[in-house]
Amino acid sequence: MDYMNAKEAADKWGLSVRRVQVLCEQGRVDGVERLGNVWLIPKSSDKPLDGRTREAKK
Repeated sequence: MDYMNAKEAADKWGLSVRRVQVLCEQGRVDGVERLGNVWLIPKSSDKPLDGRTREAKK
């Protein structure tokens, strides 16, 4: 499987690196793994929904 790090995911999703790290810590990114202090995020993962929107609350 192909992985990207938090910086690459942040650029892809239009978020900050810290926000991506928090989403990974909360388990909101599917298939994420931690290797030491680096988050490995599958390149096929989609951006998690924003919990403040109506779509996420459904």
